[in-house]
Amino acid sequence: MPPFCTLFYFHGLICSAIASNLKIHEEKIIKPDNLPEGARLKGYQDVIVQDIVIHAHNIRYRLAQYQTKDGKYIVGQLPEGIRNHWGSTLQSFILYQYHHQHVTQPLLLEQLHDLKIDISSGQLSNLITQKQDRFHEEKDALLEAGIKHALYLHTDDTGARHAGKTGYCTHIGNDFFAWFKSTESKSRINFLELLHCNKNKEEKQYIFNSGAFEYMERQKLAKGILAQLEEHDFEGTDQEGLTKWLVEKGITNSRHQKIITEGALIGSLLRHGIPTNLAIISDDAGQFNVFDHALCWIHTERLIHRLIPLNDQHKKAVEWVRSQIWAIYADLKAYKKSPSKKQKKKIRKDFIDLCQTKTSYETLNQLLKRIGRNQHELLRVLDRPELPLHNNLSENDIRDYVKKRKISGSTRSENGRKCRDTFASLKKTCRKHSISFWEYLVDRTSGKNLIPSMSELIQKAACG
Repeated sequence: MPPFCTLFYFHGLICSAIASNLKIHEEKIIKPDNLPEGARLKGYQDVIVQDIVIHAHNIRYRLAQYQTKDGKYIVGQLPEGIRNHWGSTLQSFILYQYHHQHVTQPLLLEQLHDLKIDISSGQLSNLITQKQDRFHEEKDALLEAGIKHALYLHTDDTGARHAGKTGYCTHIGNDFFAWFKSTESKSRINFLELLHCNKNKEEKQYIFNSGAFEYMERQKLAKGILAQLEEHDFEGTDQEGLTKWLVEKGITNSRHQKIITEGALIGSLLRHGIPTNLAIISDDAGQFNVFDHALCWIHTERLIHRLIPLNDQHKKAVEWVRSQIWAIYADLKAYKKSPSKKQKKKIRKDFIDLCQTKTSYETLNQLLKRIGRNQHELLRVLDRPELPLHNNLSENDIRDYVKKRKISGSTRSENGRKCRDTFASLKKTCRKHSISFWEYLVDRTSGKNLIPSMSELIQKAACG
């Protein structure tokens, strides 16, 4: 409401003494009935009524044809932005309803028919999934820009069946962007391939450098194999070629091949400029344990919360441990705001003491040992106060994707799967930059492109 705005009621309607901030599309002046002679106008009482116009609006463009003296024909051209028989607003409406409002195709088709739009189910499907390259390209640029300007990334995955087979959708993002990709696998190799942003398909993606060897050493790859790798250099762009090369060198153990592939992918990412201090925030799924890995405290507490005590003693032990976890969590939140060596030492000691606690509930004791083994990942914030303590951002971002999956089921075509990932990414990124997804769709389908690209928005937000 504007400052000093006076409101009063007039026949049940809200009236404003000054103009509202709303854009006025039409104005009508209404005079009193039976106005007595000599009455003088003393101003107006404004009553603003919000409405929406939804109906078919068909335009026939008659392209004039002229014949020149030399026999050639000159034909008028359609206005810029018109690429087919469907207007940009209609295309935006279809994409908005399907990808944002989660309206299924049969219901959307029925809705369009009610609005007197002459469209078939096949045409509707094509509008949703075909010729969306401009959106796919903008989505593909999201991740590269996001990684380039990120101190940390949140990540999570969820089920995403495709063509009747089990699949997975991985989310990667932070406060500036959200990016979704559906694949058949959710392995660490798959995650590292996703971080390549599809930009190095023609370049060497499997590189043995210091970063690769450091990773392989941490994974306890045999020193003899490491020495063998240091003596040779692999050149190739696909995993199949790398596996064949390893077999030729006598490295046939599947675990060894897996570690080497992961290391070579990490080497490639480092070569192509991924930040060396990039932190990955996850819920302890093993495939995300790369680079500077940090764990979510909310997921850690859930492990305790899900325990089923067998008696009152067990119940009291569980409640006490949960209270201690939340106490350490509160200390970590305070530490992030005002880091100090004294508080850092205290928090670390409290964590170790808690994880070494022996209770009457053996299952709880084993779980505390497991949490203790994750000390480095759970206490990363002591060395990097800028890191989040939880992975709620990723969970919130991926929730909308899960809702879409539950309503529409699995995808069937490759274009359908690609579009679902693309529009989920663009919609969530728009929201993070306070941009109306509807206005974004209208801007892009009309060809105006007045809204900056998502990658530009990410760069501006990260640097601003």
